[in-house]
Amino acid sequence: MLAAVIFDFDGIIVDTEPLHYKAFQEVLVPLGLGYGWDEYLGHYIGFDDRDAFREAFRRNGRGLSADDLYRLIGEKAEAFQKIIATGVEPYPGVVEVISSLSGKFPVGLCSGALRSDIDPILAQLGLGSAFDCMVTADEVSASKPDPESYALAVRRLSEVFPGRSIAAAACLAIEDTPAGIASATGAGLKVLAVSNSYPAGRLAGALKVVESLVGVDIQSLSSLF
Repeated sequence: MLAAVIFDFDGIIVDTEPLHYKAFQEVLVPLGLGYGWDEYLGHYIGFDDRDAFREAFRRNGRGLSADDLYRLIGEKAEAFQKIIATGVEPYPGVVEVISSLSGKFPVGLCSGALRSDIDPILAQLGLGSAFDCMVTADEVSASKPDPESYALAVRRLSEVFPGRSIAAAACLAIEDTPAGIASATGAGLKVLAVSNSYPAGRLAGALKVVESLVGVDIQSLSSLF
């Protein structure tokens, strides 16, 4: 029986990947480490900022100190804030399904993005207080596909709702990437995948793949269990 729903952020709530890509390039191109959109989609999507910078340096045979990594993350976050200030659009149906669940059913957010990237966008969409718990890149040591973030999200939801006996096997993650699916299933959750970022054939491991969240409600989510 479905006990909770946990949403990914990038690629599920908003299409921020082009915005993250632009912010990364603003930081990396002056360093001679820029790369194309296709490479971002094929290799970097799903990494949090820390691992994305580490990978860009590694692929170019360059070292990266902890201090420089911290500085680059800050520069990228500043660039991203300027980009999103002009406004973002949600994916079809996602605001409606989150709003229908919020306050009536346990709902969480589990993202590889920084909290400072997420909060302004949720506020723009009227979802600032929609989630009972949020796990972001600031709070975990390993990014997706590692299961750490989803395991933490389930634990936090179980603490918020102690009377509901929320266990990972009774939670549904809503994801859009192979890395996100691996993270959720690795933590014991079931997954509904949305083909916003990858074709359905690349989303193996999900219980079901849909083209959008339009028309999705608690009844259709519960039917997956």
